[in-house]
Amino acid sequence: MIEDRLNNELAEIAAAGLTRRRRVLESPCGRTATVDGREMLNFASNDYLGLAGDAGIARAMADGALHWGAGSGASHLVSGHLAPHEALEKEIAAFVGFPRALTFSTGYLANLAVTPTLAGRGSAVFADKLNHASLIDAMQLAKAQGADTRRYAHNDMAALEAMLAASNAPSKIIVSDAVFSMDGDLAPLPQLFALAERYDAWLVIDDAHGFGVLGAQGQGSLAHYNLPYRPRLLLMGTLGKAAGVGGAFVAGSATAIEYLLQKGRSYIFTTAAPPAVACALSASLKIIGQGDARRANLFARIAQLRDGLSDLPWHLLPSATAIQPLIVGANEAAVQLASALWEKGLWLPAIRPPTVPPGTARLRISISAAHSAADIDQLIDALRELA
Repeated sequence: MIEDRLNNELAEIAAAGLTRRRRVLESPCGRTATVDGREMLNFASNDYLGLAGDAGIARAMADGALHWGAGSGASHLVSGHLAPHEALEKEIAAFVGFPRALTFSTGYLANLAVTPTLAGRGSAVFADKLNHASLIDAMQLAKAQGADTRRYAHNDMAALEAMLAASNAPSKIIVSDAVFSMDGDLAPLPQLFALAERYDAWLVIDDAHGFGVLGAQGQGSLAHYNLPYRPRLLLMGTLGKAAGVGGAFVAGSATAIEYLLQKGRSYIFTTAAPPAVACALSASLKIIGQGDARRANLFARIAQLRDGLSDLPWHLLPSATAIQPLIVGANEAAVQLASALWEKGLWLPAIRPPTVPPGTARLRISISAAHSAADIDQLIDALRELA
């Protein structure tokens, strides 16, 4: 039968303890969520500033839909670029301190646009081994177009420099997450930028988990390191995590952004996001810029969690960000721990291969500014009891 291979592979996934399942939320995203009929304390989302359920942002989206309609009607380059899209791109560029920005419907689409568009035949792409799947897929597209692609050991600047020094490619591109989504650690952006300068390379930074959280006013990981705009920098940020809505942007020089607009296939051939989304994001940007109290609470809760879990049998990876990975090891053990926490009303996802390397299955604890000290104590107490 035509489905035999698919059924066999699904059976193999199940036998390895790697079957994924969706849970149905019956309430808005927030610090608590009604999931599969149960009210849970939510440590599973990327809603780092607690904005996904913000009433003001929701009103901005509703008002935007009433004024501009439900959809954009076409791609940006045909007839789908409405005034809210244009305004949002200017606001984002000003917020992150770049000359120009381009918005996308998702971060995946944004990443699929940047690297393959910059990397022509004969170019060389150098990517961190722990980059997000969207960056890996972008590198594969670049390879299919004739680019030489290399992956360097995680945050290993000596290995990266050796690769750059050995390359005779006329165009070089360094690609890295800023905050790594499964480990929570930061890329050494100053060293990456120094290497990009030394070897005349583009530096493409995916700041999905830093934008809104790190740096002055939540401007992101570049601001965290006090790295200002430079023409060789391209910054991607997602708008469905700390920003609480959806979509993504790429910021860069006026020339680089115009080049992406003219040649980026996942930009050109995609229907623009609804204009109401842009209206909501404009409201979100204002809250992010004035959100120092939210960020202060977020970092206080991160410190509280790390202090409370410092002597458990499971290994908490070194992370100063909202992503706090607790390494359990075996797939089944991680699933069992997540299930035990679920029974206590705590929702934490078990992350298993291929998302993370074999033997490093983990609980990915996501902290939000919406969490209280009591919420963190509840999680600490539950993990201590289970340990």
